[in-house]
Amino acid sequence: MKLISETYNLIIRQLTLDDAEFIIQLLNEEAFIRYIADKNVRTHADAVNYLTNGPLASYRDYGFGLNLVLLKETVTPIGICGLLKREELDYPDLGYAFLTEFFKKGYATEAASSVLYVGMKDHSLNTVLAVTLLDNEGSNRLLQKIGFELKGTMALYGSQNNLYEYTSA
Repeated sequence: MKLISETYNLIIRQLTLDDAEFIIQLLNEEAFIRYIADKNVRTHADAVNYLTNGPLASYRDYGFGLNLVLLKETVTPIGICGLLKREELDYPDLGYAFLTEFFKKGYATEAASSVLYVGMKDHSLNTVLAVTLLDNEGSNRLLQKIGFELKGTMALYGSQNNLYEYTSA
């Protein structure tokens, strides 16, 4: 497993197949299904398939992907955060999801800032995008807080989304 970064409160590392049980928990949270999608990950086999064909394939193909976010003090997994490359977007985009009990504690902002900085530096990226549902107030606020600029809206996976862009100076 590769360490991506360590922040004041967090350890961010690449996902492994050993994280399957946490992935089941996260992807079945009401907020994940509402604001991201129902990925139909219900069993250990589903989670292994999701990890193999999602984050692990992305590491292999692009050198980056979604990462596990853990509380440094207890090494408790609390979410995922990373850069993704989607066919529908011209540049990589920042993605994240956290267990509801860890909302509004600053962890998503801390993880997203770190992943954005490290990802842009390590992969020589000048531009990173982000998309979020129009009514996902927390994500819209987080993206603006860490320096993303709202560029407009776009249809993605059957829903209208805000499209944000972060460009390095």
